[in-house]
Amino acid sequence: MSPDSQVIFTGILFILTYVMIIAEKIHRSVVALAGGIIVILAGVISQEKAVESIDFNTIGLLIGMMVIVGITRQTGVFEYMAVKAARISRGEPVAIMISLSVITALASALLDNVTTVLLMVPVTFAIAEKLELNVTPLLISEIVASNIGGTATLIGDPPNIMIGSATGLGFMDFVVNLSPVIVVVLMATLIWLKVLYRKELVTRPELKSSIMAMDPVEQLRNRTLLKKCLFVIGITILGFILHQSLHMESATVALAGAALLLVITREDPEHALHAVEWPVIFFFAGLFIIVGALEEVGIIEAVAREALEVTGGALLPTGILILWLSAIASAFVDNIPFVATMIPLIQDMGRLGGINDLTPLWWSLSLGACLGGNGTLIGASANVVVAGMAEKRGIIISFVQFTRVAFPMMIMSIVISTAYLYLFFLR
Repeated sequence: MSPDSQVIFTGILFILTYVMIIAEKIHRSVVALAGGIIVILAGVISQEKAVESIDFNTIGLLIGMMVIVGITRQTGVFEYMAVKAARISRGEPVAIMISLSVITALASALLDNVTTVLLMVPVTFAIAEKLELNVTPLLISEIVASNIGGTATLIGDPPNIMIGSATGLGFMDFVVNLSPVIVVVLMATLIWLKVLYRKELVTRPELKSSIMAMDPVEQLRNRTLLKKCLFVIGITILGFILHQSLHMESATVALAGAALLLVITREDPEHALHAVEWPVIFFFAGLFIIVGALEEVGIIEAVAREALEVTGGALLPTGILILWLSAIASAFVDNIPFVATMIPLIQDMGRLGGINDLTPLWWSLSLGACLGGNGTLIGASANVVVAGMAEKRGIIISFVQFTRVAFPMMIMSIVISTAYLYLFFLR
């Protein structure tokens, strides 16, 4: 195959892969793996280079955290926090929505947003049933909060994991630079949700009493295991904070935490590894190979040159372009494949445009991709997971229903992010 033919072939394959991921007719992991294998079979990229293009730091970090959270899930601590929040809210539906959203955001920052919603949704259904509430507003608020909270840290959202791995930015870099704007975005979003749903979320006094009668301590199923899990989670988070000083990759910290937890809990490794979402892992692997092929044939460099023509290589317009492009694109396309494509593109833009410090552009990409995921029901993995769990329980969250509520809030969050980036990074 000639070089020109390889460019055309790889470009078409990449577009087809995106289209099939969006269509969801075939599982996205299968689509990504098939695309990765095809570019190898076609000779676009060798097997050796394909393996090199897989970011094993991202893969290792995901596996380590999935194991830790999978074991911790058995303790019931997340159910405890949800019931505790409902009691503190004294059964007031709007206060419960805000409390559950805050817990979801915090948990998403320290764990990851997909795992967090998997743990929160069953408890949310139980609380809504006791109060005879429409559960949809609670679920939508948790989806939005999970994506906002996950933006604040290295480990909260897969796009941040990918950015951190590719750039060397550490856990504290994300916390220090992104947490301030995320706090503002979360507060603004909660106010919006309160105004939007204040008339819909009402219940009777006797039903509030049923919530107050719930005992959060009853949710804790294994206190001995809980102590061990909290100890390891604390050590792991400390490791993330110090990993740059210790010259360790974030994946090493996560895998070390998972190994330590397996040792001190004597958990069956086979059972623990069931907590790993292997389809997600193989989705990443296939995706990295396809993006590696795009780099190999020069498509990404060509797109970078075109982008520089638009922005002139200046930091401010480049940063704003990346932020808004990431947000709008991530609303309609899963943010993981989008970020996988953007990372080498930004690196090439920096090299070709002579931008010495790319850090502000990474914050633009992170905020755009993670917050943009709130735009539609297919914008982020957490959105799809919650919609699927709700459907199994007879509740349909439609694409239009979610988008009508969430897209304006997403635009608000990007406007806030634009002001933040301009004031502190892009001037």
